[in-house]
Amino acid sequence: MTISYGRVRGSLEPSCSSLRGAVALAIGIQLLASAPLQAAESADTVDVLPAVQVEGQAENEGTTEGTGAYTATSTGTATGLGLSPRETPQSVSVVTRERIEDQGLESLTDVVNNVTGVSAKALDSSRDRYSARGFSIDNIMIDGIPTTWSSGWSAGETQSSTVMYDRVEVVRGATGLTTGAGNPSAALNLIRKHADSRVLTGSVSAGVGSWDKYTTTGDISTPLTDSGNVRLRVVGSYENSESFVDLLEDETTVVYGVLDADLTPATRLSVGASRQDNEPTGSMWGGLPTWYSDGTRTDWDRDKTTAADWSSWASVHETLFAELRHRFDSGWTLRAIASQGENLGDLRLLYLSGQPDRVTGLGMGASPSRYDTERKQDDVGVHITGPFALFEREHELTAGVMYSEQDFVAYGYNRAAPLAPGDFNNWDGSYPEPVWLDRFVSEKFVTTQLGVYAAARFNVTDALKVIVGSRVSSWEKDGDAAAYNVAYKIEHDNVVSPYAGVIYDLDDTYSVYASYSDIFNPQNNRDAKGDYLDPLEGANYETGIKGEYLQGRLNASLAVFLVEQDNLAQVDPGKLVPGTTSQAYREAEGTTSEGYELEVSGQLAAGWDISAGWTQFRAEDADGNDVNTDHPRRMLKTFTRYRLPGDWNKLVIGGGVNWESRNYTDVTNPVTGNPERLEQKAYALVNVMARYEFTNALSAQLNVDNVLDETHYSQIGFYNQYSYGEPRNAMLTVNYRY
Repeated sequence: MTISYGRVRGSLEPSCSSLRGAVALAIGIQLLASAPLQAAESADTVDVLPAVQVEGQAENEGTTEGTGAYTATSTGTATGLGLSPRETPQSVSVVTRERIEDQGLESLTDVVNNVTGVSAKALDSSRDRYSARGFSIDNIMIDGIPTTWSSGWSAGETQSSTVMYDRVEVVRGATGLTTGAGNPSAALNLIRKHADSRVLTGSVSAGVGSWDKYTTTGDISTPLTDSGNVRLRVVGSYENSESFVDLLEDETTVVYGVLDADLTPATRLSVGASRQDNEPTGSMWGGLPTWYSDGTRTDWDRDKTTAADWSSWASVHETLFAELRHRFDSGWTLRAIASQGENLGDLRLLYLSGQPDRVTGLGMGASPSRYDTERKQDDVGVHITGPFALFEREHELTAGVMYSEQDFVAYGYNRAAPLAPGDFNNWDGSYPEPVWLDRFVSEKFVTTQLGVYAAARFNVTDALKVIVGSRVSSWEKDGDAAAYNVAYKIEHDNVVSPYAGVIYDLDDTYSVYASYSDIFNPQNNRDAKGDYLDPLEGANYETGIKGEYLQGRLNASLAVFLVEQDNLAQVDPGKLVPGTTSQAYREAEGTTSEGYELEVSGQLAAGWDISAGWTQFRAEDADGNDVNTDHPRRMLKTFTRYRLPGDWNKLVIGGGVNWESRNYTDVTNPVTGNPERLEQKAYALVNVMARYEFTNALSAQLNVDNVLDETHYSQIGFYNQYSYGEPRNAMLTVNYRY
């Protein structure tokens, strides 16, 4: 039996399912990218608003704020070297400040839902899981510093506000050179804003949207000295909103401040702090029940909830950071960083499970729970980058050492036996909050990682560049899952993660490339000797072609990839871990993923910008079974905006389509015992925007998401439940810049 929901309006699903399809799409991108070359020659006839001047040191050349661009000139997430997208031998996307504002991307999950090759699925109203190329994404980087997180214990990580960031860089594939431990999926790198302006400047905005949503944001930069060598920037935002889901409301406050000081013309010190408070009420834990007690499928309204009126997935995220950069006369740059982050979760939750009676609504079970979570992470690092000469040619080298320590603890609370939830058909959330009793440690662990890396870019000829590098990591996790009476210590020393890439310039526009990247991920399964299994090893093989047009204002790429993950834990039949009753495991060749991606981003012509990407892959385990099937195998993500010419040049219009193929989870019907497939069919979400600039300072912008009001799932199959994605919604924002 197949259980599904969703539809595609029209024939949106491309028929190409092989490399021939990739080539055909690449030709389309070539034609699209070539079209503006002639149009650009006559761009003098188009009225364009003056560019915003952003001042700062050369180290900030990747800054996108004020450029009005949909592409970046430089990115360092893949290799640690400041390279253009064309010079990077790996699939890389940059969601710029301009795109964030045009599309109204308020959170990291909003960004993920609109970036090529990455998908997000909700666990409930406050948590999301990310995936790329068939593997889960298990760390988020901030200014190049990886932060490991667990979706099960998440406390606002995926709800991180974008107001404090200049851009989000996304590198797909294995990223062990820069991130250390993790999956061969992708790295999400959030790059902070800085106080780069030497004159007083800023913006204030206010917005109102669907479900009584109200927002205010302020962003002010000012020099603190007459020369402007010391500058301050403060960003703050406040949001209060209800939701299309009953009972669910949210209140979010963000404050960010950074002080940038030019100690000398070659030395810059940055010190900053941020805090984000998420104060939701009516938070859901999990999703909606899938079956009635007779084994038939439920069909709840989109506003249905399982939350209580007191439930809340509240969180606070605070960071402190300092960064010192010095540029030597030789062209070398030294970067020393230190940061401290703390995530606190105050979780008062209600989990409803079971199958209600179709008529009476009885039969559900309730599990109210309360947890306090604390995750603290300290990071220090020193990095050097610069040129060196060899065989009468100049090359580039980057090297560094990074150390991080993360302490995590989750406290649970005892309570009396829960009450039955009653009639779920008429559920209104008026379930009494239990009296919480003594607090106990549910789980705690300390994770440390030391990494030393180096990478060099050799200019073999004017056309041929070779990048080679490696990282050596030592990783340790000392933990106690007290709720299960299990203590453990896992350590891996001197794990090597190599990196290699070759780029060959065919001409001034096109380059072909090939690369190999590597990553490892420790696992806590043990074998029949009692030893912990070796880390999962992920390798990414990639080749492709990249094009750079209009002096770098437009970038296009086609990538073909193969990802392998080995040392996958498999049950060792009939064997136990010595001295325990735990199942023993063995290492095996693991999952493989192969596919291709196409992307074009940047300026097609004066006043016309685009971001468009297509992803297609298949991922299988060692036995040939599909894995991670609750994420789509094919995705199309597009958005474009256009400034009207002539007398209408104060009006900017835009729109896009996010299409994804089906995803599913195979489960067992708990009533009938029969296997079933919970499926979301392919669907498309259409989003539009319009902005009118009354003056160079004052503008109003309208964003409408899911214009066609497509009913779809935000997840299906997680714990045999499902949740709905957002219906059509709108947001009107008025912005004043000065």
